Amino acid sequence: MDPELEAFIPFLPQLDLDDPVASRKTFAERAAAAPAPDTSDMEIEDRTVSADPDVPVRVYRPHQAQGAIVWLHGGGGVFGDLDTEHPWAARIADLSGAAVISVGYRLAPEHPFPAALDDAYAVLAWTAEHAGELGIDPARIAVGGHSAGANLAAAVSLRARDRQGPAIHFQLLNQPGLDDRQETWSARNFTDTPWFDRDKLSAAWRAYLGSQPATPYAAPARAADLSGLPPAYIATAEFCPNRDEGIEYALRLMRAGVSVELHQWAGTFHGSQALLSAEVSQRQNAELGATLRRALAG
Repeated sequence: MDPELEAFIPFLPQLDLDDPVASRKTFAERAAAAPAPDTSDMEIEDRTVSADPDVPVRVYRPHQAQGAIVWLHGGGGVFGDLDTEHPWAARIADLSGAAVISVGYRLAPEHPFPAALDDAYAVLAWTAEHAGELGIDPARIAVGGHSAGANLAAAVSLRARDRQGPAIHFQLLNQPGLDDRQETWSARNFTDTPWFDRDKLSAAWRAYLGSQPATPYAAPARAADLSGLPPAYIATAEFCPNRDEGIEYALRLMRAGVSVELHQWAGTFHGSQALLSAEVSQRQNAELGATLRRALAG
C-alpha cells in the first residue's frame, strides 16, 4: 500500500450499500466537505435531457473546448449525483480541456438495470444531437466514468455499436466494475480492502441487477464480441476487487483489435485517488486529464 494513502484508511467513511438512504447521506456529506474546485475558466450549466423519464445533466464547458465526454459518476450504482460528482467533473474538464456532460442517472435499488444505462444512452444521443449548440465537434465525443460509472460507459459503448447509434470516439474506464460473476482472483480474495471489498461488490451487483439475470449491457465482461468498440483507456487499482476484470477486459479488447492503454496503479485502492494530497493520486488524476486531452485532440 502506498504509505501516503495508508495514512488515510482509518478516516474513510463506512458505507453500507444495502442501506442506500444512509449511504447516500454519508457520501453527500463527505462530498460537500471537499474543497471547491476552481471553475473560473469554464461555464457550468444545469440542463435537462428530454427522455423517459427526463435526465438531469450538468455541463462543464472550458473556454475553447472542442471535444466532449459524457461523464458517469461512481457509487456502486446506488449513490452519487450531480452535486457529489461536481469536484470530479470540474477537475476532468479543467485537466482535459474537454466539455464534460455529467449525468444524474437513476440509482438502484429503486431503479435497477437498465434504468441507469437508458439514462446514459439518452444523454449520449442528446450530446451528439446538440453538438452545435454545445460548441463541440460531434466527431469527438467520448464516454467515461469511475467504477459503476465506468461500467455504464462500457455498456453505452456496446449499445451504441450494436444499435449503430451515435459515434463514440473514446472510452475512459477508471476502475471499472464489469463482471457480476465475481470469479476473478481479485474479486474472490479482496475481502478486507479499504473503501470497497468483496461484500460491497456483491451488494452493488444485487442492487443493480435486482431480480434480473445479467446481460452484456449490465455486465460488459459477458459480451462475447468486443470488436468494433471505441479505443479505450482502462485504469485499475492494485487493492481493488474490480482489478482483474478491468485488466482482462483490456486484454480482450486488444485481442479484438481495439486500441487500448492500460495502467495498473501500484499501491492504490478503489477510489483512493479522491485523496488528493497523495502524490500517486495527483499522478492518476493528471493522467486521466492528459489521456482525454490527447484522445480528443484535433
